Amino acid sequence: MTTITHSIDSHIQANLERSLAEISTLCAQPSVSARSEGVRECSAIVETLFQQYGLRTQIVETGGQPVVLGFLEGASPRRLMCYNHYDVQPPEPLDKWTTPPFTPTIRDGALYARGARDDKGEIVCRLAAIDAVRDAHGGTLPCSIVMVAEGEEEIGSPHMKDFVLQNLALLRCDGAIWEEGGTDESGRHRMPLGARGILAVELSVETMARDAHSGGAHILPNAAWRLVRALNTLKDGDERILIDGFYERAWPPSDLDRQLLALQPDPTEMLRAETGVKTFLGGMSGPALNKAVFNPTCTIEGITTGYQGAGFKTVIPARASAKLDFRLVMEQDPEDIFAKLRRHLDAQGFEDVKAEWLGAMWPTKAAPDDPLVVLATRAAEQVYGKPSSLIPTAGGSSPIYAFARPLKIPVITAGIGNMQNRQHAPDEFVRITDFVSGTRHVARIMEGFAGL
Repeated sequence: MTTITHSIDSHIQANLERSLAEISTLCAQPSVSARSEGVRECSAIVETLFQQYGLRTQIVETGGQPVVLGFLEGASPRRLMCYNHYDVQPPEPLDKWTTPPFTPTIRDGALYARGARDDKGEIVCRLAAIDAVRDAHGGTLPCSIVMVAEGEEEIGSPHMKDFVLQNLALLRCDGAIWEEGGTDESGRHRMPLGARGILAVELSVETMARDAHSGGAHILPNAAWRLVRALNTLKDGDERILIDGFYERAWPPSDLDRQLLALQPDPTEMLRAETGVKTFLGGMSGPALNKAVFNPTCTIEGITTGYQGAGFKTVIPARASAKLDFRLVMEQDPEDIFAKLRRHLDAQGFEDVKAEWLGAMWPTKAAPDDPLVVLATRAAEQVYGKPSSLIPTAGGSSPIYAFARPLKIPVITAGIGNMQNRQHAPDEFVRITDFVSGTRHVARIMEGFAGL
């Protein structure tokens, strides 16, 4: 360990109580974006916290909740972005919390509160790392920093794409550390290199002005059957999506991706224990389950139609709707897929089935050999004592695309989590030892970023 890294680590440990107090202050303020509860009030706390660490701040209004920006000039013009969010998931069910969700409590070596892990603890992690690196360098960071904290991540970041496009000069940077990050079950730094895109739609059809008596089923059209038949044209029994041209822009895994996939552990038993599934799609098992993340998907999220109460009601549904999402891989474009979906329905004779755009995110992925990825993995091995686990892409989706695509930057993850933090669930927590390790990791990335 060098003198600089020793100084950084010592500073993080010496200021741990301050960091825990700051996490507690943030978590004590509800900021539930799903119902706009306390979100704007929390943005003010975040801005004050940025200012206490010497960052120049700016609040940018969006069509929803404000984005809090913080700027700090370093010795190098190379600028590292730290993206985080200050909104949280609803805390319900409240009776499943050991202590109230917005009353931060330390017990058994961990801090419990809604947002402790996702994502208020990560905000403080970045600030603590900035402070430690700056202190080790006599008051000046080696690189420049822009902190971005949004208030709508937990509802899909609906305004992030426009926010970035309208503020490209303000957000200029050379790379980013994304929200969340941490270790897997074995204690290795776990880093997905990207996320799949998503297109969310609602299909609906109306066949009559109102529900009718099922005694007329021999002459009256049933909206439920009409919708089911339309849905059945989207995918075959082998999970192949039947929309014309759907796969034409879908990139397969690269050779480097395949090498990373080969290093991943067999997830079969873990997935079975977690989900209770007996047979995976297509009879997959072992390494094939890891590679399948490169398969685009079409998922029926839910169907609404007719009578679904107790007993039965002899009706013919007049209206039926279904919510779907398509998970998309690199180079697939949600707007292109939506247009192809409309053409598919029309070509199959379902012009009467409406397709409503509900939302979208674009796929994005950092190259495994990008210098920022290499720096993050090297720093992680110094902190955790084990090589990083690089995941070519995550199965879910993320607003990473809103930054990575227009700014043309690599994005990595590093942070304070593990696989058991119960984010989005009751008794969300962050282990204090994980906070220290994650902050040390982030600090080392900031320390080395100017030299890339």
